[in-house]
Amino acid sequence: MSEKVSDGFFPSVIKGIATAVIVTLVSILIFAFIIKVATLNASVIKAVNQFIKILSVFLGCFSFIRGKQGLLKGCLVGLFTTVIIYLLFSLIGGEVSFGMEFVLDLVFGLIVGSITGIIAVNVKKD
Repeated sequence: MSEKVSDGFFPSVIKGIATAVIVTLVSILIFAFIIKVATLNASVIKAVNQFIKILSVFLGCFSFIRGKQGLLKGCLVGLFTTVIIYLLFSLIGGEVSFGMEFVLDLVFGLIVGSITGIIAVNVKKD
């Protein structure tokens, strides 16, 4: 069966990206409050930030990717979510630098998005 227009390729990718970005922003705000209240080690902060990225891309992909081309849709959600979040936080921090850490984040986002996209199109949804 073909996908509905509202569930087409680009609408599902855009909805997935928007969901992932919103989940990331809300989660980071909550985590920033926790950091303010509690004293946490830098390694814990990095691990939680990575988990938030994984969770956000997973929810974005799993919520809106349906039909076919799960790998491509998931790649796009992971890639664009990573870029948007990186640019937002770079602008907030006042410094934009595209180093190895950014490249690793992109690869990580692509991998998580790809895997979740494949899973999402193969899970039966109502």
